[in-house]
Amino acid sequence: MVRFGVVGTNWITDRFLEAAGMTDDFQLAAVYSRTEERGREFAQKYGVTAVFTHIEDMAKSDCIDAVYIASPNSLHKEQAVALMKNGKHVLCEKPLASHTREAEEMVKTAQAHRVAFMEAMKTTFLPNFKNIIRHLPRIGKIRRLTASYCQYSSRYDAYKNGTVLNAFNPAFSNGSLMDIGVYCVHPAVVLFGKPLEVKANGLILESGTDGEGTVLLTYEEHEAVLMHSKISNSYMPAEIQGEDGSIVIDKIHRPEKVEIRFRDGSIEDITIPDEKPAMFYEIEEFINLIKQGRIESSDNTFERSLTTLAVMDEARQQIGLVFPADRQ
Repeated sequence: MVRFGVVGTNWITDRFLEAAGMTDDFQLAAVYSRTEERGREFAQKYGVTAVFTHIEDMAKSDCIDAVYIASPNSLHKEQAVALMKNGKHVLCEKPLASHTREAEEMVKTAQAHRVAFMEAMKTTFLPNFKNIIRHLPRIGKIRRLTASYCQYSSRYDAYKNGTVLNAFNPAFSNGSLMDIGVYCVHPAVVLFGKPLEVKANGLILESGTDGEGTVLLTYEEHEAVLMHSKISNSYMPAEIQGEDGSIVIDKIHRPEKVEIRFRDGSIEDITIPDEKPAMFYEIEEFINLIKQGRIESSDNTFERSLTTLAVMDEARQQIGLVFPADRQ
């Protein structure tokens, strides 16, 4: 049984625990929150008594083996490094860090202390995403990926009324590219590797974060066009275009309906029915890493996480999106 602590008490942690409850060898043993009141309220909901308000105290505790980090992006590096230096395995929400330099320090810490460390990018573990990879050769030479994740944020109404919540606060290394654009960038990196060139456009809001944008990745013989937004909705499917056909994907961040549309007009449904919570598979992978004594996932590798952040670093530089963490 792997004893977990959680850092963060928001809705994503609830989703994590819902999925974790369906896996083997998971036990929630501790909760971290910046406020004791919120931490105890959350812990009580799950029948847990150990509550921490200082990350160093959690890191030194002997009541946990591993930690799931779901705090604001700007806090990931500091928290993960402190935990790993004390021998704790870390599953860290996406994006891994504010920028590549922070992520490199996190990876080096995991390697030095021989602990499992993985970015909690759920998409790449989903059965339908893996099936997309298996079927790629059937559509011939790849020419283009188009992927869109545009979701009007529930916090944008508050923003327009003058209240800047975490989602639109650059102090937390947030915004459209970091929060949901990563769901387009990371799969592109997994599918096609490091691009030869990155070009980006985006809208910077008055708060200093981006509201929406587009990233163009250029490869030797194809391109990836990635669109993201927290201030508008999109209902476009994703598509991988090949010379012999296209793979059409309902949602790039969580594929639930996948078809191959061949050039001759025929259509083949290659969807794999999947009723498990989206986060189930990443948790299962991470627990297996710990049980097997491995420090790195073969799917969400260190290299893929670092390449994703490097792409986003370049995109941010081009659109003028600067975080306080960039100056540290």
